[in-house]
Amino acid sequence: MLTDRNDVEDLSEDDSITEDEYYPQRLAHSRFGVIATAHEQATAAGIEILQDGGNAMDAAVAAAYALGVCEPMASGLGGQTMMLLHLGKTGNKVAIDGSSRAPNRATPGLLRDREMRRGLRATTVPSTPAVLEYVRRSYGSMTLERVLEPAIRLANQGYRISNLQNFLTRRAEKFLRSGPAGSIFLKNGEVYPVGSLFKQPVLAETLHRLLKNGVEDFYTGEIAADIYTDMQTNNGLLHEDDLARIPWPIERRPVSGRFRDGRLLTFPPPGSGRVLIEMLNILNHFKGSQWDLDTPRGALILAEIIRQAQLDRRDRPYDPSFYPQVQEGEEHIITPKYARQVAHRLKRQIKTGGETTHLSVMDKWGNAVALTQSIERVFGACTVTPGLGFLYNNYMSAFEYEDISHPYYLRPNAAPWASVTPTIVFHGRHPWVAIGSAGSERIAPAILQVLLRMDKSAPLDAVSAPRMFCSINKTVHLEVARMRSDIPRALLRAGYQIKNREPFSFFMGCVQMVMHSKRGFTGVADIRRDGSAGGI
Repeated sequence: MLTDRNDVEDLSEDDSITEDEYYPQRLAHSRFGVIATAHEQATAAGIEILQDGGNAMDAAVAAAYALGVCEPMASGLGGQTMMLLHLGKTGNKVAIDGSSRAPNRATPGLLRDREMRRGLRATTVPSTPAVLEYVRRSYGSMTLERVLEPAIRLANQGYRISNLQNFLTRRAEKFLRSGPAGSIFLKNGEVYPVGSLFKQPVLAETLHRLLKNGVEDFYTGEIAADIYTDMQTNNGLLHEDDLARIPWPIERRPVSGRFRDGRLLTFPPPGSGRVLIEMLNILNHFKGSQWDLDTPRGALILAEIIRQAQLDRRDRPYDPSFYPQVQEGEEHIITPKYARQVAHRLKRQIKTGGETTHLSVMDKWGNAVALTQSIERVFGACTVTPGLGFLYNNYMSAFEYEDISHPYYLRPNAAPWASVTPTIVFHGRHPWVAIGSAGSERIAPAILQVLLRMDKSAPLDAVSAPRMFCSINKTVHLEVARMRSDIPRALLRAGYQIKNREPFSFFMGCVQMVMHSKRGFTGVADIRRDGSAGGI
């Protein structure tokens, strides 16, 4: 990482900096627009576009490409991207479903468990290039050359390895070392030290090919041919016809709920927005004093609500393209009637005594973007096509392989299940907060906790505050050292198991939030990872 963004060209590959010299900007304010992303170089790319006259969609696309360079273990050209847009000029709200697609020749019996997690057979058809280009063409104002420029420059010039990236690479080292990804993400066979400069000239060339030949090249041109050749040589599942069915995104209607005195729009299935709405609906049946997350009762209520929402999502899966599921699957768990039933039961039960990346952008024209993209697990499939330089996703692990009636059962060209929850909260007709997080099934609970704290806390404090998560098996993950000591005791008495997570735990997600008020725009980046916020 860099202490000064202007020093990039002056640093040789042998230069290093100590961790305490790296201080990403977590809080930003501007009268003209802000962006918060999971890495300061991606934030810088978004600011550059906004300053050059681009709108929030342009900035989001540029920052998303940049994140694929400087946060490669979480996203990139080999993954998928979901977006929630509010268009200031028309007032339209659009969910951009950028699901990747299963290969046409993939069947449940064909894959062993390890093949769903790592290697070329673990990957679905990447959708990120198609999604970002669709949004740029449909809602942006800048050329492909302009939005790709920061990412190409960043790949060529390099960026500094953070403590977090060093840790994650060490965790995946044996899988990276066993294949072609090791030649890119390891330095002479070893993990890049903290502060060392990491350049990706092969990825820069791939991005330049996209610029020169158009994004379609990824699916029907030279890049597609390289992908197919690698798949054929190394027993992968993607064929030319899989890629040629370009996974352009589907525009869907966001799901809607109430939050405080405003309206909340969030991502529909295959994302997890309805989990967030269900939790908010249930909480509305508890008194405001019971929402205090820093008390034993508040923590117990939240644990029960998170667990119930996770159970409902698993028990009532819904695929928007699987129409027989619509009435039972989507509508039931987000109705006020169901929330009343659950709240009534929880009140009787409770006695007193979750890799992914996200960015959020707002601009001076009233546009707001919440964008979540991923290659599924950290480092995805842990493999690359040597001449292309990006990691493939391992979304084949996100399908159902046993229950053929399940809407996310593996079938040709199917979309995988996702936990993304990009969200926009409105005051009246105007966007107030655009928010989202990384963290798999922890995403919706992380967003919920930040929103609940917004009444009493400053934005940065709301994002930085201690978090919790409750799994289906009644294990509560807590940043114990930052919470009252009677909270874990109360949860233990109620029959929960406690998993003690370190302060500002990576496990608890990474919220990126921007907001608008009469005083201007504010951006906040989560201290739990390498995020930063910036304004023009």
